[in-house]
Amino acid sequence: MVGSLWDATWLYPFKGIVYFLGHPYFYPLFKARLVPILFLATFIYANLFIWTFLPQVAFLAIFQGAGAWLNATFLVLGEGAAMVALLFEAFFVDETLVDIFDAVLIDQGLADMVGEARLLHPGAPNSVQMLGKPSVSSVYSPFSFRQIIEFVILLPVNFIPFVGVPIFLLLTGYRAGPFHHWRYFKLRDFSKKERKDYVRERQLKYTWFGVVALTLQLVPVLSMLFLLTSAAGGALWAAKMEKARRTRENVAASAVERYQDNPV
Repeated sequence: MVGSLWDATWLYPFKGIVYFLGHPYFYPLFKARLVPILFLATFIYANLFIWTFLPQVAFLAIFQGAGAWLNATFLVLGEGAAMVALLFEAFFVDETLVDIFDAVLIDQGLADMVGEARLLHPGAPNSVQMLGKPSVSSVYSPFSFRQIIEFVILLPVNFIPFVGVPIFLLLTGYRAGPFHHWRYFKLRDFSKKERKDYVRERQLKYTWFGVVALTLQLVPVLSMLFLLTSAAGGALWAAKMEKARRTRENVAASAVERYQDNPV
């Protein structure tokens, strides 16, 4: 029971935090982005709370009363997350997310998989330093104006008293979750149809992963740190699924070999 709970999909973003913080050789990947992350996030959130928070509270209070303070807080945090995503994730951090994802896969014994998409330095002291230049196009998740637009369009859902915030997180998590495994799908060389079928079979799991990852990204200032740690969590989940797939294939291959050696 405990083991099953620990494997719950929604825990993987938290596992990513623990994993990232527990492996110091990942720190330089964050340190290189630290100054622009802190400056950009602080600037955006400070301005949003200074200039837009109270007007939004006043507007929401017309419909929600005392609950307006909580929903306005989530609304402003969501607006800030959308702006940071548009200005930072799309232009500065995708390469870092790929590095984190690949390094975790290497740590989990899947260097052969990563090696099909980039050069590796086997003699390096850790997985991060093993990473060489990509040999094919490497994208953690595709930049999607549609996702950003949907995020902004769904922000007013927070106006709904009490249930607005959970609904907003579920709707945005539904689409955001699978993007955290875009790199895994590319390493598997999935076609568009294979990717859609794979996600459809696990849509609920991807939604919960997306909800938790998005919630962490709503934390002011630390949102970009949690974006990086969510990449580590996504890689841990991908590694678990990949190793389970390989185990199934090995078992099936062994069964075929035994049958060929001893046909009935």
